[in-house]
Amino acid sequence: MDTALDIFQDGNYDIAMSYYFYILECSDKGYYYGSTANLKERINRHNQGRVSSTRYRRPVRLVYFEEVTSRSDALKREKCFKSGRTRKTTRDRLIKEFPVEKLRPYQ
Repeated sequence: MDTALDIFQDGNYDIAMSYYFYILECSDKGYYYGSTANLKERINRHNQGRVSSTRYRRPVRLVYFEEVTSRSDALKREKCFKSGRTRKTTRDRLIKEFPVEKLRPYQ
């Protein structure tokens, strides 16, 4: 699936957008959970110190992400992790099993 696939059809301009839920590992070995429409830009903002939650935890490293089709789905997934309903073992399993080659474009 393309991210931000632009479709021009019959004079109507529609944007089919992808959203992401992501997990960052911070320099303090803690994790940050977030969601965004532009994963590469968001990671850059984290590492530039432009996100207050991770400013003093840099550098950060992307360890997991999911691409979803709506902002609502990305926010639900983020909330699930932040609320504690998703346990540490689930997070660790997702990170361990995530294909490293999918992370390379974002590093």
